[in-house]
Amino acid sequence: MHYPKIFLVLDNCFAIKRWVKPKDWMRVSSDMGFKYIEASTDNEADPIFVPSEHLAAWVAEVKDLQKDSGMQVKNFYTGYQTYRTVGLAHHDSRVRDKLYREWLMPLVRHAAELEAGIGFSLFAFPNQVLQDPNEYEKTMKTVLEIMSRLVTRAWEAGPVLISVEQMYAPHQPPWTIEGSKNFLKNLYALTGKPSYITIDVGHQVGQKRFIRPDVDTIRENLKSFRAGEWVENMWLGPETAYSLFFDAVKGQESWDNWAISKISAEMDRYPYLFAQEEDGDTYRWLEELACYSPIIHMQQNNGISSHHAPFTEANNRDGIIEGKRLLETIARSYVQEQEDGMPPRCDEICLSFELFAANTDMNYDTIHRIQETVCYWRQFVPEDGVRLDQLL
Repeated sequence: MHYPKIFLVLDNCFAIKRWVKPKDWMRVSSDMGFKYIEASTDNEADPIFVPSEHLAAWVAEVKDLQKDSGMQVKNFYTGYQTYRTVGLAHHDSRVRDKLYREWLMPLVRHAAELEAGIGFSLFAFPNQVLQDPNEYEKTMKTVLEIMSRLVTRAWEAGPVLISVEQMYAPHQPPWTIEGSKNFLKNLYALTGKPSYITIDVGHQVGQKRFIRPDVDTIRENLKSFRAGEWVENMWLGPETAYSLFFDAVKGQESWDNWAISKISAEMDRYPYLFAQEEDGDTYRWLEELACYSPIIHMQQNNGISSHHAPFTEANNRDGIIEGKRLLETIARSYVQEQEDGMPPRCDEICLSFELFAANTDMNYDTIHRIQETVCYWRQFVPEDGVRLDQLL
């Protein structure tokens, strides 16, 4: 069995608006115990928001610093600036083309210069698309076409590995285990070149909200609404299913079986809007897909909310992410028989710590929390670049 090399990597998102020059965030990162960096484009390296001359100078400075310090940028990753848009799923091709030409391709070129990869969450499907299965399929086809061009160009340039972040709600695919597998298979079939996903170990908190309700749950919700009680977070998928539901609320209870049958039939038309129980389980994601995730975004969380918390002693007491268990689960993903149509398994995995600092955080507190984080994880990964089987 060929297990991957494991690296502890720090996303420099912690440094946004604080340590913005490469020499500064490299120095602070090194002092905290990291040798490898994931460069957030929000930290003054976004191809759309900064002049091309600045980005070229940024890359040149990073290359010089890497030679002198031994630090290395392993990957670029999108931040909030592009995350806030529908991106590559935009209805206007001019917007999609601009993102491809002016964001993705410059980043591919600079990643190739630094021998780094690229990861991103760069598309979201608006509600109008979600409400129309044909439009959903058409939009997904558009995204895959753009992605296939990108993957091909990235391999020619580097190769530069592309990794798409899995999210936690229907409007940001891929967001389920099965959906992620299909995304990778479809893209691999189009290109013949591997591309991957980024698993975020906190992004499983959302899927639990979008599990398809069973007949008994729908029946109970009808009773509650008739009694004047508002049911929060009731997920029925498409708006048409909600219309049928609220029409049924006005009707007689004796009609409920017929109404529930109609609602269920309507939900059947929108399978992409529903998650399975397993989709809310971080360790199930890792077991199924860690071998196709060269970047795993690390954060401590309680399984209820995703706050990108550091791995401090206090957070670890209530946290669900445990070092040994995580590594053992990644190993299981390599033992399983490979599914037909999937890309080759990753040879390297970056455990990339995406730990944001609040605007009101004191710098010395931020540094202390990250130092605690690396101290905890060095128990399990004492040296970067070691094969997983040796760590276990």
